[in-house]
Amino acid sequence: MSVGDATMVEAVKLFDCRDAFSKTLEALAAEDSRVCAVVNDSLSSTKLKDFKAQFPSRFVNVGIAEQNMVGVGSGLANGGMVPYVCGASCFLTARAMEQVKVDLAYSNSNVKLCGMSSGMAYGQLGATHHSIEDLAWTRILPNLSVIVPADPDETAQAMRYSLQHVGPIFLRISRMPVRAVHPEGYKFELGKAALLRDGDDVTIVANGVLASRALDAADALAAKGIAARVLNMSSMKPFDSDAILDAARTTRGIVTVEEALTAGGLGGAVAEVLAVHHPAPMRILGVPGVFAPTGSAEFLLEHFELTATGIENAALNLLGAEA
Repeated sequence: MSVGDATMVEAVKLFDCRDAFSKTLEALAAEDSRVCAVVNDSLSSTKLKDFKAQFPSRFVNVGIAEQNMVGVGSGLANGGMVPYVCGASCFLTARAMEQVKVDLAYSNSNVKLCGMSSGMAYGQLGATHHSIEDLAWTRILPNLSVIVPADPDETAQAMRYSLQHVGPIFLRISRMPVRAVHPEGYKFELGKAALLRDGDDVTIVANGVLASRALDAADALAAKGIAARVLNMSSMKPFDSDAILDAARTTRGIVTVEEALTAGGLGGAVAEVLAVHHPAPMRILGVPGVFAPTGSAEFLLEHFELTATGIENAALNLLGAEA
């Protein structure tokens, strides 16, 4: 976030979506005796201390063994439990990808994967802890739904939805502070984009921690007389192709922004829809095919221009080129 971006949200309350995640998981466990948690020595980072205290018999810590963690989750699901398998997204998806593919996706196992501290939230821990490949990896697996909540309300709703959903889900939960972006009464729906702001000049598609920055960019564009539509594409899979095609037909172009590699993630999903059904100008913002350097999360977002100013400039570039 740039200095200008920080000023815009200075007086706005910020939230850690892991709080909504953990509180909702506790509530689900109280309501349903099948709910359990499996972690990889990540009790603090997943914020599940209270869950462990309340439901010690339904809390399993396998230690630093992500492949085993996914396998244990699959076994619990086969036994009729609904396991929430929680760990740092960089390790959950990278180390255990074969198990996610075979034990969960191929087997259509009723396991809920919770990739915590996703994207570049670990900042100073460097490339080994940045989880910028996880959207590309998980999105391509058959049977595995992928959700990237943008604020605490959507996190809680996505968690509640996950319990009723039969089959594997990957929930990408960040630790970076975010503000609420959805209006009161918002209802999460798998496979549907949420319209955060309407406009007919350009469409900005974002999710996760970048949804609020997309709204800030729309404010800046409005000051220049440009009406930007903002879509929160929290449901990465299934994907709302209809919302993208409508944007391609009714606005002059699309800018995607994601805290992930530009190949294979949100931008890739949008490009796939446009290429087949309705080619349209677009720009893809994210990490451009490199290993992200070491630095604070805010520095990294600034470094890759994943800020309100960066999104605004991409939209202006697109509109200028399109004109």
